[in-house]
Amino acid sequence: MGKYDWILCPVCGNKTRVKIREDTVLQNFPLFCPKCKQETMINVKQLNISIIKEPDAKTQSR
Repeated sequence: MGKYDWILCPVCGNKTRVKIREDTVLQNFPLFCPKCKQETMINVKQLNISIIKEPDAKTQSR
């Protein structure tokens, strides 16, 4: 059996409700933390988690 691991929230560090295996591949996955109520976009490959930085929305100028 492969190794399982919980995904930790990149904001507060608590466990989320998502468990991954070592052969799991996720791209542009919206990870939601039930404790801090934050949603973060992540990529996962071979238990390595990388956070996707999204550009902030720009305000419209007239």
